[in-house]
Amino acid sequence: MLKLGFNSTILADFGLEHVIKFAGNHGFSCIEVMCWPVGNADSRRYAGITHIDVDSLTETKISEIHYALKEAQVFISALGYYPNPLDPDPLKSETYLEHIKQVIRGAAKLGVPVVTTFIGRDPAKSIKDNLALFADVWPAIVKVAEENNVKLAIENCPMFFTDDEWPGGKNLAISPVVWDRMFEIIPSPIFGLNYDPSHMIWQMMDEVKPIYAYKERLHHIHLKDAKLYKDKLDRVGIMANPLEYHSPKLPGLGDVNWRGFFGALTDVRYKGPVVIEVEDKAYEANITDVQTAILTSRNYIKQFLG
Repeated sequence: MLKLGFNSTILADFGLEHVIKFAGNHGFSCIEVMCWPVGNADSRRYAGITHIDVDSLTETKISEIHYALKEAQVFISALGYYPNPLDPDPLKSETYLEHIKQVIRGAAKLGVPVVTTFIGRDPAKSIKDNLALFADVWPAIVKVAEENNVKLAIENCPMFFTDDEWPGGKNLAISPVVWDRMFEIIPSPIFGLNYDPSHMIWQMMDEVKPIYAYKERLHHIHLKDAKLYKDKLDRVGIMANPLEYHSPKLPGLGDVNWRGFFGALTDVRYKGPVVIEVEDKAYEANITDVQTAILTSRNYIKQFLG
């Protein structure tokens, strides 16, 4: 029913063939594969990873990828690329937007049904002003997705973790009220969410309700947890940098109501990919810890999958 996978960012130090074999050898059905431009200068944590170079997808390369997937009996749930397409620097914004289009075209060539990404945001502008930017920029991206029959799944991460992302973060799609405006501006059913419950936790929002409210827009699911430290929050307050009072955790080690979460997914008959995303610093010391993080997450989630 639900197809369990993981985000290839976790295995950033390995090539695609290793990632595919790891997935097949450990009982995963799918992988969300990262597709940043080769040689990009993005040094943000968890960014800049290229497991598929969509700018050089020859027929031979496509055949090799399909063969490796078939051998491992896994599939690609989505091609992922998570820049800031509404960056206030117009040259950066244009570069990011054009590569999103390339990732969409690459997904179509590979037969991958979804591209996962961010809306982006100018951190210094209000939500209202960023929605105006979105309305100007994003219809052209959605048009490319429609032409290629590829769904767009926007992750609901605010991208406010570090001081350079202050004060508004670098992704607009943070909450139901914003999603409603996004879907009013672009009503296309091909345009939806890559829903991650962990981002609702530190924003003090319910992580289960959106599954019911946006069941038609759930194109991809991220499985990541978050732990809120109330004692720290009591000292710094909600206006602080969010990492001062919460931490990303492996599924089951934070505050997400996973039983309610998977209960809701089955209620709405979601049958797509559910993809583990690891950003837990406690599991990053070495490759053994990284692999442990993936498998520990898998073992916890499996209780809900049968």
